[in-house]
Amino acid sequence: MSADQLPEHPDFLWRNPEPKASYDAVIVGGGGHGLATAYFLAKNHGMTNIAVLEKGWLAGGNMARNTTIIRSNYLWDESAAIYEHALKLWEILPEELEYDFLFSQRGVMNLAHTLGDVRESVRRVGANKLNGVDAEWLDPQQVKELCPILNISDNIRYPVMGATYQPRAGIAKHDHVAWAFARKCDELGVDIIQNCEVTGFLKDGNRVVGVKTNQGTIHTEKVGLAAAGHSSVLAEMAGFRLPIQSHPLQALVSELHEPVHPTVVMSNHVHVYVSQAHKGELVMGAGVDSYNGYGQRGSFHVIEHQMAAAVELFPIFARAHVLRTWGGIVDTTMDASPIVGLSPVENMFVNCGWGTGGFKGTPAAGLTFAHTIATGTPHELNKPFSLERFETGALIDEHGAAAVAH
Repeated sequence: MSADQLPEHPDFLWRNPEPKASYDAVIVGGGGHGLATAYFLAKNHGMTNIAVLEKGWLAGGNMARNTTIIRSNYLWDESAAIYEHALKLWEILPEELEYDFLFSQRGVMNLAHTLGDVRESVRRVGANKLNGVDAEWLDPQQVKELCPILNISDNIRYPVMGATYQPRAGIAKHDHVAWAFARKCDELGVDIIQNCEVTGFLKDGNRVVGVKTNQGTIHTEKVGLAAAGHSSVLAEMAGFRLPIQSHPLQALVSELHEPVHPTVVMSNHVHVYVSQAHKGELVMGAGVDSYNGYGQRGSFHVIEHQMAAAVELFPIFARAHVLRTWGGIVDTTMDASPIVGLSPVENMFVNCGWGTGGFKGTPAAGLTFAHTIATGTPHELNKPFSLERFETGALIDEHGAAAVAH
């Protein structure tokens, strides 16, 4: 059935179909990356007989649990290229998807608190400019002008010695992004199947030919894994291992406030990042819990340290109250860069290891992963992020630029 033959469903943004017996391609994971991949497969490559399988509800994993920061000021050429392409896509997607997902380019500041921070930050600004990424170095007074509520006095534990600033960076409403992609996928004929958990794979030798689910077996010619923190579990089912570890990553919001925080402020050194959402709540994140796990929760001491850092940098936050906390599951690689490309299993492709950078990379991840699935070869942007780099040693170490940013 073609997209123009689909039954109308005016009360819903997308259908909830039963899975068909076979598809040309199956995407495992109904979050931002899975939906974006399906959208670009249909739009750019004409593949509409595809299914997105989500074991829970649509975008109920990390897509609903991140802190919505979007930026592209990464250090290395390969990272800057794919994240800058993502940012350019963010700038046109509201019109392309015909959905206002509240993309707000309010700028992102990364604070420097030590001479080491300053040297690394100035180096990154220079690297960004060479790669065509908008980047500036701000002195403490300029930091204060951009964010008046920030404490820049020199009598605190980690005084602000300056900051990098990317004016085009910002935030977007994560749920709306997922709904925008889902609606367009549905219009193009993609089946989005919720509550469909993958339990195994069918293989003919070393070639994947189907997916086993709790709703039955689905035959397919190609499988794309886009399941973030559970990618290693799926890979084990398929017979190979991924060089990733999964950790809880926590975040929290306050109750609603009048607008007080005009930009996004991140501090790797004291481990906190803060923005104010469109409704008015303060959104805060911190670093990952140190242990490996698949629970969508974390340890209390991480929240405690996060709040201490936030109150030191923003004294007025002492008057705010925490409304709720939650956790996501981030999959991290040893070089803090993603894996997007082919797998050891023929016709199975992997998109994982984005760590804390998954949301901001969503459009470029979808575009490049779709190209890889459709053509069987990587896109130029994701070619450096192959599994093979862990054998060749061609790592892309982004621990500095990716330390806490979500």
